[in-house]
Amino acid sequence: MFTRASAKRHTTRIGTVLTAAAVALGGLIASVATPPAGQLAAASAEPCAPVELIFARGRNEQPGIGRIGDALVGSLNARLPQPVGVYAVNYAANNEFARGANDISNRIQYMAGACPNTRLIVGGYSLGAAAAVMALSATQKGFGFGRPLPPGMDAHVAAVVLVGNFSNRMGVDGIGPAYRDRTIDLCNGTDPVCSNSRPASIAELASDWQNHLQDGYINGGFIDRGAEFAAARVR
Repeated sequence: MFTRASAKRHTTRIGTVLTAAAVALGGLIASVATPPAGQLAAASAEPCAPVELIFARGRNEQPGIGRIGDALVGSLNARLPQPVGVYAVNYAANNEFARGANDISNRIQYMAGACPNTRLIVGGYSLGAAAAVMALSATQKGFGFGRPLPPGMDAHVAAVVLVGNFSNRMGVDGIGPAYRDRTIDLCNGTDPVCSNSRPASIAELASDWQNHLQDGYINGGFIDRGAEFAAARVR
């Protein structure tokens, strides 16, 4: 049974582990390629689109939804009858991923009130995926996170798309129970951020690191898989 006490322990563990992981992996995630200037995602002109993607970019990417988010939007639009609305999570994309989690929570709660019929897809890449996990899992405040989702918000989230999610590697139990059946967690082979592989040398780590970069996920078909998964839940 998922009791209040177990929820608090789960939340504390998420905060402690992810914060430590963000610091430990900072040097690695800093090397994620950034998109050219100008690749910024604009919010949908329609205030209440039928479907909205709330997406958190990876560490050190330019403001917007990043290359993975852009690819996901394109793939979703190819599968749905109307263009998806887009919300770029507003955070610095540094180690303070809890700020991203706060903004994800804020947006979900805003949309639940302003556009209750909009089906939400929540996603993130790399550090952004960790922000999404915290927003959808933490039931208590702490570690910079101050906006736990109130009961009933899960009814507005149709799908969750996590890409290169480093919280998997750091011993976090997973996303909140209410979202597990609607979550796809995409990890590209021996991506050292999200897989269980342990590189035996610096050279092997450098080789595996290519699997974490955006091209590995986009060219490998992972984003199309995520889009198909999400589209099936909002059609």
